[in-house]
Amino acid sequence: MALVKGIGSAGRIFGGVASIALIASLSGCNSSAKPQAPAAAAQQAMPVAVQPVALNPVAASDTYVATIKGRRSATLQPQVDGNLTKILVKSGDSVKAGQLLMQIDPIKQVATVQSQEGAEQQQKALFDYNQTELQRQEQLYKAGIISKQAYDQAVQSFQNSKAAFSSAQALTNTQKAQLAYYQIRAPFDGVVGDIPVHLGDYVSSTTMLTTVDENKDLEAYIYIPTDRAASVRNGLAVDLLDESGNVLGKTAIDFVSPQVDNNLQGLLVKAPIPKSSERLRSGQIVNARVTWGTTQQPTVPVLAVTRIGGQDFVYVAAAGPKGGYAAHLAPVTLGAPVGNFYPVLGGLKTGDKVIVSGIQMLQEGAPVQPMEGGPPQKTASGV
Repeated sequence: MALVKGIGSAGRIFGGVASIALIASLSGCNSSAKPQAPAAAAQQAMPVAVQPVALNPVAASDTYVATIKGRRSATLQPQVDGNLTKILVKSGDSVKAGQLLMQIDPIKQVATVQSQEGAEQQQKALFDYNQTELQRQEQLYKAGIISKQAYDQAVQSFQNSKAAFSSAQALTNTQKAQLAYYQIRAPFDGVVGDIPVHLGDYVSSTTMLTTVDENKDLEAYIYIPTDRAASVRNGLAVDLLDESGNVLGKTAIDFVSPQVDNNLQGLLVKAPIPKSSERLRSGQIVNARVTWGTTQQPTVPVLAVTRIGGQDFVYVAAAGPKGGYAAHLAPVTLGAPVGNFYPVLGGLKTGDKVIVSGIQMLQEGAPVQPMEGGPPQKTASGV
């Protein structure tokens, strides 16, 4: 009986251990079968507007420095010597024909005129006396009271005094005209240029006082390099630009010099300034963009271009590594902007889908969803 009891106790102990082992085994199986955490959701493609690269007419042009000149311009120099006592205008003033601009001290000439006027009055008095005397002598001669010789002497005295009086009048008029030279007046309506002299300066006939330019019938003087001389012809379009590239006026070449300027090694061409170009004036320096013609070139919108480290880039919707499309940052070589577009000189080919929206939020390889129908592409020639 004791043996049976011992075996029963051992069986219960073994059964308990086996139960514990079974529980542990089941627990281990349940732990290894625990499900994995779900993978992160794939990045969604961002909708972007794209515009295929296409050929468009692009103007072939070069820009040169041009000088605006009036067809009527005068350099004012005095015809007499003296000190400047009045300067009544300043550079840039608009003046009318005959308007007084400056005055040279006329005091000596005024004294000369007054002296000459006195001499003229003396000659007039003598002329009046001899005229009266001649009339009296003529009556006496006709009455037979005086001789023919006495009458002839009266005629001679009258003729001498008449000539002397006429000479005095002419000299007075000359001195008065000379007095007018001390006043510098505008020869025509125009704009006053630089005034290099100052009040009190002594000036002579070689002194440049100022200039007056008629601010109409203006022309742009453009010197074209000799390597382009064969391409120059009348009718080529010219855009006059300020320093920022803004168009001040549109015109066309109407004169081509038959000779090359040896000093400048250029060919002078002229283009008339439209009357509507009120911002242009004689003597102004501007840029002149001469358009030689148009060629077919691929273009991209200005808004599609981003500049990084001095290099131009555009985002292109390219095939992604796992299907779909991804943003690819492509370096490009661009020409001078024409309107709202850049001509593409390198880095893109016709048909590439250039991203034109949301480029600030893109990065290399970002998935995108292209949407055709970006901004309508205008003619890149700017017409």
